[in-house]
Amino acid sequence: MSASSASNINSSIFILTGFPGLEQYYPWFSVPFSSIYAVVFLGKCLVLHVVHTEPSLHEPMFYFLAMLALTDLFMGLSTVYTVLGTMWGLSQEIGLDACISQTYFVHGLSFMESGVLLAMAFDRFIAICNPLRYTSILTNSRIIYFMMTILTRSSLSILPVIIRLKSFPYCRPHILSHSFCLHQDLLRLACSDIRFNSFYALALVICTLLLDAVLILISYVFILHTVLAIASRKERLKALETCVSHLCAVLVFYIPIIGLTMVHRFGKHLSPLVHVLMGNIYILFPPMMNPIIYSVKTQQIRSRMKKWFSLKM
Repeated sequence: MSASSASNINSSIFILTGFPGLEQYYPWFSVPFSSIYAVVFLGKCLVLHVVHTEPSLHEPMFYFLAMLALTDLFMGLSTVYTVLGTMWGLSQEIGLDACISQTYFVHGLSFMESGVLLAMAFDRFIAICNPLRYTSILTNSRIIYFMMTILTRSSLSILPVIIRLKSFPYCRPHILSHSFCLHQDLLRLACSDIRFNSFYALALVICTLLLDAVLILISYVFILHTVLAIASRKERLKALETCVSHLCAVLVFYIPIIGLTMVHRFGKHLSPLVHVLMGNIYILFPPMMNPIIYSVKTQQIRSRMKKWFSLKM
């Protein structure tokens, strides 16, 4: 749909963008996208099932892993209907209310995943740097407190900018940059004073994503300092192996976010395909990779899955 026709549609309707100029290939694109979502949903459900049914996994580390899986699962559920709807040619239109709701969940779940990764870094920090007090520090009540704090922070901190999106007039062509809705994408179309949203969103990113990343980095500095003080090389490797899965999850989460942010901030001259590709990597790559990472790198989950599949076969 052209910009001129999009600007004449009802003001509450927005047009989602798949891959501009490649619309004839959408039926082919729908196959890998559907497969990725299937991997996301099946992988998350499998991880949750294993953590729930295996008594040996009822530990703080795996409680946080279950919360990470739930976060990724809801991220997939919040975008699947627009992404696959666009790829399958069902609909490229989305109402303002639905778009704002999707924006809330996409950004809120990103903040939640960042908080969970920070909690998992704290778990590794205590397990390696203060192992004798691990069970006394990470009690069930304290874990529940951490989880509720993460949930509250991610769900409430973003509300001020989300609520304001409803009141903005959108007089520019209602063509979004992705097959899902983002806060910065809606701001680009608004014809109003968006300074509060811009500054608040920047402060929120600094106080959540950036702060979480810095704290994760600091925790690993202490972890590395402790590990290097271990005399046995075998014990050093064993301690570091418990952190590999978490480090991979951190990289898988933060690299797409940094890439998408850079593209939105400094890549206005780039092809729209680059924006679309980075957006899809941002919402699909972490949820797809996390269950693979933890299934391959975590011995308890790997052995439980092997046992489970052997029984099924």
